[in-house]
Amino acid sequence: MPAGATWGQYISFSIAAMLSMLTGSQVVHQYYKPLVDLNKYINKELENLPENLQVKIRKELQDDGVLN
Repeated sequence: MPAGATWGQYISFSIAAMLSMLTGSQVVHQYYKPLVDLNKYINKELENLPENLQVKIRKELQDDGVLN
């Protein structure tokens, strides 16, 4: 094992690291709410594309449930 750690130490560290990452990502999503204004950013970026491409991408995104 790396650095002379036993299997028990290695597994417990791995579990603690994974739980820490999952908790951190959940806290970020609860506090900053990064997906709330996703539609606004998608529409803003679509405005830079040609009209025929905008229509195609909007339809695909609506079919996938990303845009309302």
